[in-house]
Amino acid sequence: MHMADALISPAVGGIMWTASAGLLAYSSQRLKSSLDDSRVPLMGVLAAFVFAAQMINFSIPGTGSSGHLGGGLILAVLLGPHAAFLSIASVLAVQALFFADGGLLALGCNIFNLGFFPCFLAYPLIFKPLAGQTPDKAKLMAASVIAAVVGLQLGAFGVVMETVASGISDLPFSSFVLLMQPIHLAIGLVEGVVTAMLLVFLHKARPELFGAIQPGAQVRSLRPVIIGLALAALVCGGSFSWFAASDPDGLEWAMGKVSGKEELEAPEHGIHATLSALQKRFAFLPDYNFKEPEAAGREAAPAEAGLEGKQAESWPNVSAGTSLAGVLGGFMTLCLAGIVALLLRRRAPDKA
Repeated sequence: MHMADALISPAVGGIMWTASAGLLAYSSQRLKSSLDDSRVPLMGVLAAFVFAAQMINFSIPGTGSSGHLGGGLILAVLLGPHAAFLSIASVLAVQALFFADGGLLALGCNIFNLGFFPCFLAYPLIFKPLAGQTPDKAKLMAASVIAAVVGLQLGAFGVVMETVASGISDLPFSSFVLLMQPIHLAIGLVEGVVTAMLLVFLHKARPELFGAIQPGAQVRSLRPVIIGLALAALVCGGSFSWFAASDPDGLEWAMGKVSGKEELEAPEHGIHATLSALQKRFAFLPDYNFKEPEAAGREAAPAEAGLEGKQAESWPNVSAGTSLAGVLGGFMTLCLAGIVALLLRRRAPDKA
């Protein structure tokens, strides 16, 4: 559900950049008094894990579409909404700047759609009331699925509204929304089940991550959890990403059904052209793979029409470029989120 700049006008892009920047400032201010040293590495490795998990698209049977884990709800449950919002923003910034996944003009939209709705609406208003203070397996499963679905439905509707408000594409509201909401309902159900399974496992293994610490119980080190998540991010990005579905994601699928094109052309002048040139300069592994020579790309273009510029590939797509992108991207996200957490951390008081 990463929006490209071709969908967004400068006015809408600027408004959403401002909204997301305001939320980042608000979240940073709230964290200054609550984030202690012990949670800094956890914030970094969870962001890296979400980056790697987002590389693994899963097919939606019978649709020709695919989806991937958003990760905002998982981050909110384990880190709290403010740290989660900063973490998902770190993921999306690295994806847009270095891997050309999502536009730079649309980055504010993507941060808002994938961060605000799950972290500040789905988590506190749906997940927390349903899961309760002492969640059991059934409560966690139900709360995770419902909150994930609601968060993704709101995010998908946000994409539609931002696109229509921009008015630079030929995507009518009625047709676009009637395709976006159902396909993201299916994606949300899958994401909810995956989120539920992960949270149930972590709650059983390390309930203190959820604040479930019994009075007088010894506080265990988070080091094993941090190492486990780091290894999971490494494996997901380095090898599981080979098994990603090649079908277009929900947004591309909906655009293709409405306009006949899964990828729209952005204006070739103005801020769109400037930001596109900037993104091409920084994106050293566009689309999570090695850059193709320009001549080869022009020759391949006719054969790739209608396939988003993607070559027909065998499955699994064993690719050194994809593995490198997964490992480097996860590491860069870990560093960015970790640096943000270090700058905002609150040192725990020394014990007498």
